[in-house]
Amino acid sequence: MTDSDPSAADPVSHRQRNRNRLVLLLIAAFFFVPMLVAGILRFTDHHPAVNRQHGELLEPKPDLRALNLRLADGQPYAWNPQARIWRITVAPQPGCARRCVRLSRQLDTVWQLFGKDADRVELLWLGELPAGAARPASLRVLAPSPELRARLPRTDDPAGPPVYVIDPNGFVILRYPPGFEPGGLRADLAKLLKLM
Repeated sequence: MTDSDPSAADPVSHRQRNRNRLVLLLIAAFFFVPMLVAGILRFTDHHPAVNRQHGELLEPKPDLRALNLRLADGQPYAWNPQARIWRITVAPQPGCARRCVRLSRQLDTVWQLFGKDADRVELLWLGELPAGAARPASLRVLAPSPELRARLPRTDDPAGPPVYVIDPNGFVILRYPPGFEPGGLRADLAKLLKLM
């Protein structure tokens, strides 16, 4: 009798060995492929979107400090940088009704989600607030101001009113186009509130 090849005599062990090798390769790929992808992204200077803001970062940042703004009741509106108040600002075109009501409700929800930090955020509405709009405690309705409207970039968007974030010193730093995702505004402002 001749000695036969053990792998030929036992096909199950041959299949098992191949399967074990495949499992080992998959485990190695599970660990090394993400590191390879991360290295490629790092060295090609690509950054995941989570590290960026959702709004459009404005450069140069419009400076509103010199403007003498007034509330709708005629009282002056002061920037008061020492209070460290951030502003979410809307400058709608006249006649904005249904869109503006929906936007006001979205901004009210965003403001409420700040929780303990909500007292550090004001909602500024330039011009008349439409009937049915949300009126959160932080809302400040500003009297019409052509000077302010002129300094806010691209307020005349036909798709609706954009939203702006103004820092405590009076610089416009972010712009959100009409139809933006409110969660992105909240995420951006939450990061800014942690900085100051």
